[in-house]
Amino acid sequence: MGRSLDEDPLTLAIAPPADETYEQRQIREAAEAEAKRISDEIDEQIRKERELERKKKKPVKLLLLGQSESGKTATLKNFQLTYARKEWSEERAAWRAVIFLNLVRNVNEILAHLSSEMSDLPYHPDDSQEDLHGPRPARALPRLKFTEQHRLLRMRLGPLSNVQHTLEQKLGTASLELHSTSVNTAAPFEQPAPSNRRALQEFSINSSNGWKSALDKFRTLRTAPARTDQATNGSASLVRKVKDSEEDIADVIGSCREDIKALWDDDIVREMLNRRKIRLEDAPGFFINDTDRVANRDYQPTDDDVIRARLRTLGVQEYRFIFDHGRTMGQEWRLYDVGGTRSSRGAWYPYFDDVDAIIFLAPISPFDEKLAEDRRVNRLEDSYLLWRSVCSCKLLARTQVILFLNKCDLLQAKLQRGVRIRDSVPSFGDRKNDLPTATRYFQQHFKEISRNHSPVQRPFYVHLTSVIDTRSTAVTLGAVEESILREHLRRADLM
Repeated sequence: MGRSLDEDPLTLAIAPPADETYEQRQIREAAEAEAKRISDEIDEQIRKERELERKKKKPVKLLLLGQSESGKTATLKNFQLTYARKEWSEERAAWRAVIFLNLVRNVNEILAHLSSEMSDLPYHPDDSQEDLHGPRPARALPRLKFTEQHRLLRMRLGPLSNVQHTLEQKLGTASLELHSTSVNTAAPFEQPAPSNRRALQEFSINSSNGWKSALDKFRTLRTAPARTDQATNGSASLVRKVKDSEEDIADVIGSCREDIKALWDDDIVREMLNRRKIRLEDAPGFFINDTDRVANRDYQPTDDDVIRARLRTLGVQEYRFIFDHGRTMGQEWRLYDVGGTRSSRGAWYPYFDDVDAIIFLAPISPFDEKLAEDRRVNRLEDSYLLWRSVCSCKLLARTQVILFLNKCDLLQAKLQRGVRIRDSVPSFGDRKNDLPTATRYFQQHFKEISRNHSPVQRPFYVHLTSVIDTRSTAVTLGAVEESILREHLRRADLM
């Protein structure tokens, strides 16, 4: 019987032959069943891959902002110490060279002031570059009575200058501090980017030049096995050279241990530092009080040592951690640590997009101090201006911003020494010059800036911190972790 002309052409194409035998039909049906089985397997694999991709946790992205020496890197290290212990333990030994550098730099700074004072050279720490050649006021205090002991200390501690130079060469640019800048704004990222983007690129720096990679290099060389086959003789020699060099440095520092202690404990030296308003103990990377322990061949860094160690961040450094415990165990976090000097801030803006949260660190102890890179600018005022720029940035209008009013321990010590806030911050007025009053005042000022300059009103999250205190900081990070995760899930439309 013939087929109707109205039948679908596709149906006709796939229809079995009219003269198909029984055996042919069995073969065809078996082939069709196998083809369907394969197709179903492919569909199931695609479905599983899509489901896995949908369930895959996106990394939590956290950006740490603030001026130089505000505590950004210490906060990052606290995250690693608290939530990624395995990586922390692997990296800790590599900080030994950095801590040696910090100690040696402390001593050499004192020696530089001592040489200057013994040569009767004037010291004006708040001078700008334009004022360096202006007239000098007469000496207000009588000259200090230095003795032969001070000359001997200068001579015996002289080798530490070469040690500092050697360590700075090994650690690279990150070991050098910036003391000048051509940038005269707190937030250079506010300026429109040039069309060729070259100006933006000049602020950023490859990770191979940052302190993260400097430590990675040290860690790799210090822990590499010293194989002796011919193919690896060169690398084995380099490993031995690095290890021997670090031990030689430890020996030199150890031989100076008693002289370092004598220098720091000397009454005349202390008076000189007081006259020059030098407070090394308030600065990051201060280890002279730990000389007995650090100036030793067998020294190995503790957790607290690593948190306190100072090595400047260049450009923007990305750190990837898989949290090994806590509420977000198994979750990948990406933390971005930034250079905080004014000339480094132009590199921040590209990282404002697609970030879950920002921790902004504002040190409140240096209310009477100036920026190291620009002695005309008060550090607290710089933090205010920078905070205002972050709050007013439209790209960050929906981003969670958490404020750490940091260095509360140093603020308390400064107030107990009798330093008055109102002498540097006139608007503080006749308020009580104690820690609770001061922190309330600073907190309120930052809150008003946020309220007045945010494109849309946002919650004001603030924590009073001293990030070198690992125990109290761990508690703070616990609260911050939960808050950031909630925001991360909201942004991912999973709540």
